[in-house]
Amino acid sequence: MIQTEENISTVKAYYDENALREWDRLERHPFEFLLTTHMMNRYIKPGDRILDIGGGPGRYAIYFAQKGCEVTLVDLSPEHIALACQKAQETGVCITAYAESCLSLDELALGDFDHVFLMGPLYHLLHDDDRVRAVEQALRHLKPGGLLYVTFVLAFAGIIYDLKNGGMIQSDAGNPATASLIDAVVRGENYAGPAFTSACFFHQNHILPFMERFPLTKLHLFGQEGILAPNELDILQRDQAEIDCWITLAKRFLELPELLSYSEHAMYIGRKEP
Repeated sequence: MIQTEENISTVKAYYDENALREWDRLERHPFEFLLTTHMMNRYIKPGDRILDIGGGPGRYAIYFAQKGCEVTLVDLSPEHIALACQKAQETGVCITAYAESCLSLDELALGDFDHVFLMGPLYHLLHDDDRVRAVEQALRHLKPGGLLYVTFVLAFAGIIYDLKNGGMIQSDAGNPATASLIDAVVRGENYAGPAFTSACFFHQNHILPFMERFPLTKLHLFGQEGILAPNELDILQRDQAEIDCWITLAKRFLELPELLSYSEHAMYIGRKEP
């Protein structure tokens, strides 16, 4: 297993080199952003204080700043932070931003927030104790009764990627790292190791047991792309009326546990106990 410091360095270098690609990712995959904000908007109101941990170049941070929230963004990548500040200025909103690891939040003395997002760090922390530390630090910055939003990359996401992108599966099936991920899906296990960078893929059945370790009341667990991820590229080529119909249907199916593996990402929303 890769050591934490080495892994953090690897992930930081990857995102520093791909900041603009990461900003554009939700343009290429709009259903994830649309369905995720659909759920988050049930709870987040103008004037709320938000801490976005591992929020990349600030897509969600800027979106909620535009809605009148006070947003603090923390991300491992200095290039992400620089791009987030640039995009915020272009959008005409103000965010506070720091380049820092999710495991070093306490050093920033940020105070308490109404909402805390942990929507990236658990993708890349390969050790369970580091994932626990990340959630514990997030909770220390969340007011009693506040909401925590935690995202996981699902173990089946790699298969969905190959379903969407022809010509990939034969080479991936013979790649030792991808073969290990496929084996993890079959065995019902998490996978942590090499991927697009060092990454952790969660089997969907392990999400709730992991989150039950913390003083949280579960409100939701849903697939962030809904049922749309496997056919995303095809659906986006259809006329807008059909796209809108699929989005409406996806919202109705969003929290059905038997359909969770249709998504590449899953979000847990929980309320911090008083």
